[in-house]
Amino acid sequence: MTNNNKNIDNLFYIFVTSHLIFWTLIPTITNHNLPLDTIEALAWGSNLDWGFNKHPPMSAFFPEVFFQIFGSQDWSYYLLSQIFVIFSFYYVFKLSNEILKNKFLGLISVLLIETIYFYNFTTPEFNVNVCQLPFWSLTAYYSWKIYNAKNIKFWDCFLIGLFGALGFLSKYLFVYLLVSIAFLFIYLIIKKERKFDFKYLISIEVFIVALVPHLIWLNNNEFITITYGLARTGLEQSSFIDHIKYPLIFLGKQIGILIPFIILTLLLIKKLKYKINFKDKNLLFLLAINILPIALMFLTSLITGSKIRTMWMTPFYLFFGTLIVYLFQSQINLKKKLKPFMVGFLFFFFLSPVLYAYVSASKDDKRTDYPGKEIAMKTQYAWDQQFDSTINVVLGDEWNAGNLSYHLKSRPVWEGIVEREKLDQLKDYMCLDSICVGSR
Repeated sequence: MTNNNKNIDNLFYIFVTSHLIFWTLIPTITNHNLPLDTIEALAWGSNLDWGFNKHPPMSAFFPEVFFQIFGSQDWSYYLLSQIFVIFSFYYVFKLSNEILKNKFLGLISVLLIETIYFYNFTTPEFNVNVCQLPFWSLTAYYSWKIYNAKNIKFWDCFLIGLFGALGFLSKYLFVYLLVSIAFLFIYLIIKKERKFDFKYLISIEVFIVALVPHLIWLNNNEFITITYGLARTGLEQSSFIDHIKYPLIFLGKQIGILIPFIILTLLLIKKLKYKINFKDKNLLFLLAINILPIALMFLTSLITGSKIRTMWMTPFYLFFGTLIVYLFQSQINLKKKLKPFMVGFLFFFFLSPVLYAYVSASKDDKRTDYPGKEIAMKTQYAWDQQFDSTINVVLGDEWNAGNLSYHLKSRPVWEGIVEREKLDQLKDYMCLDSICVGSR
């Protein structure tokens, strides 16, 4: 490795370290309570299972691991979220370097996506969308290893199956990446190589085996997570006009989200001039992992008339910087364009945390202003006046009961909504509004 490459590596590590520090420190200082989805994940994590009423298990597993290490320290869950973000950045950088054959352009590919809303402003809230990020980048990277290899390796196939399963167990929408990659390899086998390597089956086998416990759980729980996901799309209430309205809204939102990315791209390139060659193997791969998943999501909305929620697209743009740099690399003049590009990047890099801090500090009606600790202290005091036992069960919705599970020192297990049958199984219990705490 040349000194220049070492310097670029150092710049990358300075960037991701700065990102991690900013986005861990600022929400820690400005927020009084963890965000909704993080509390929800911690509630599920207190009673780990192979699935929950809204999502598969991985987004609850990682916060629970951190809780066992750090307890109810809010900063640790902001840190967890940023670890997932910068880990995915690392594999974006790694894949970009291999495709672009230029480490500085690989670095630019990562700097470009830092401007996308999903990888800055929304990252303090650890949820199913953030949980997908490292597995999305890993699945894409090891797919590239197989795609670009003359001799397919067993472990690359094994890892695609494993990371694909972990991504799917984070959120079912991960399937859009998996289907896109499958289409690419089918095309490669039929149109290009005209041969089939049985090592491809290793990925499928590992993927299915890793999903078996969750599939059993799904069957035993009447496929509740799938029912919830379909309900979120508004599919049952869709009308003919929704087949037009929602796809257009979807496209409009994607363009809006990409505005800072587009501005930074325009600061980098000389002309919007590029040539698409569908015989270019590298370009086909980048189109498959970037454009095809978004196109499939658009088609889903178009065909079903379903509403696509903006945050669902969080992992879809991870390699967008790589694609844009690859398309316009002949138009990039670093001698003339590097300075305005870096000025633009630094503007957006600091703007996002400043805006987050301002919103967090200036508004007092957000979920992150919820007095979770105070309510937990009052609940514990009221309990101690009536009982000598320890609170080890909490019942209610994930937000209110989840906050008690997180903030109470005894870390009671969240066991779902309040039901008479559940209360009858407790030795002692106390109810406040729609929440009950108890002891077995």
